[in-house]
Amino acid sequence: MKHLKDAGIFKKQVILERNDYLKDYQSIDTNVYFVESGSLRIFTIDEGEERNIRFGYNNNIIVSLDSFISGQPSDFIIQAIKKTTLSVASKADFMGLIHSSQEHVLWYQKLLEDLVLQQIEREKDLLTNSPKLRYERVLRRSPRLFQEIPHKHIANYLRMTPETLSRLKKS
Repeated sequence: MKHLKDAGIFKKQVILERNDYLKDYQSIDTNVYFVESGSLRIFTIDEGEERNIRFGYNNNIIVSLDSFISGQPSDFIIQAIKKTTLSVASKADFMGLIHSSQEHVLWYQKLLEDLVLQQIEREKDLLTNSPKLRYERVLRRSPRLFQEIPHKHIANYLRMTPETLSRLKKS
């Protein structure tokens, strides 16, 4: 991520206060964001309930990937969990950097492959009936998540109550 940050494509900064929205429901957002500090969640609304699907925190890239790729409105919402500072790159600048060298193309391909694998892992998590198994898989895959994100949001992501998550953490 450092080479991406050092490439000069992040030309502005956005500061969000806790609970501010970076991207709202059915909006188009093709920017790429580098999280300088703070944390965010990407979620959607399903039958009136918020469903966390991804998080971003220090030194992560965060993007509304469907909108970034398609240029169309997205059902995903991006909200600051706590005060967050983001550096912003436009899609044009980001893709210009990617296409500027074979090394960057390969890096981008690896990034997309990793995202596909993460999505497959996420689908496995959602198909696993056992809350304990879901918790253990996410803890193994992303231990830092439990240091950066409030437990109520992690519980929502894991499709369990905060009480169940608390019980699992104790055992």
